[in-house]
Order: sequence, then C-alpha cells, then structure tokens
Amino acid sequence: MRLKTEIWVKAYLRYAMSEGIAGYVATSGDDFAGAIYIHIDDLDGSHYLFGPAPAGLAQSSDERHWVSCFPEAPVTKEQADTYLLQQKKYDPDLWIVELEDKQGRHFLGDFLVE
Repeated sequence: MRLKTEIWVKAYLRYAMSEGIAGYVATSGDDFAGAIYIHIDDLDGSHYLFGPAPAGLAQSSDERHWVSCFPEAPVTKEQADTYLLQQKKYDPDLWIVELEDKQGRHFLGDFLVE
C-alpha cells in the first residue's frame, strides 16, 4: 500500500531538516494521491527538478519513483518555475516541495530512475 502523499511529504521534509537542509512545501495538493515534485535550489543559481516516474519505469506501484524533469540539469529558476506552472495546469492537485542545499542533494536515493 502506498503511503499517503501528505505523510510522505512531511517525512521527506523532516529527513531533509535532520540533514541540516532548509525545505518547505511551496504548493500542497491532494493529501492522499497528489503527484509530488521536488525542486532543489543549490543557492548558486542552479536548480534541479524531480517528478514522478512515468508508469512502467517504476519497479513497484507501492513505492514512489522519480525522474529528473531536466536530464540536462541544472536549469534556471525560471525554467523550473515554468515547467511546474505547466504541470499545475494538468494536475491542480500536485505538491511542490522545495529544498535549499548548496550541495544540491535530493535524498531520493535508489528511488531515482535514470
């Protein structure tokens, strides 16, 4: 069974904070099943954006998997914001979580599909 979106986001932010990383929910969506986008600002003008892996790329439907929204990352803040604005047009229930980390860490580990 997949963890409720709201709980996943809270746990993710708590983990980031335990690593000394500032993070916040920029947009909160559906508490139960909203898609989650992770926006990383490395504080030097470079931005990284991760979103849900398309169906079929994930090994399990019970766990969340991620892909880079910009394989040629990093991108500018404007590029990341434009992408997210377009996604919100299709899915108004999505979540956007933002982290600020000089090292650009995303904490997605093995759940990042390349």
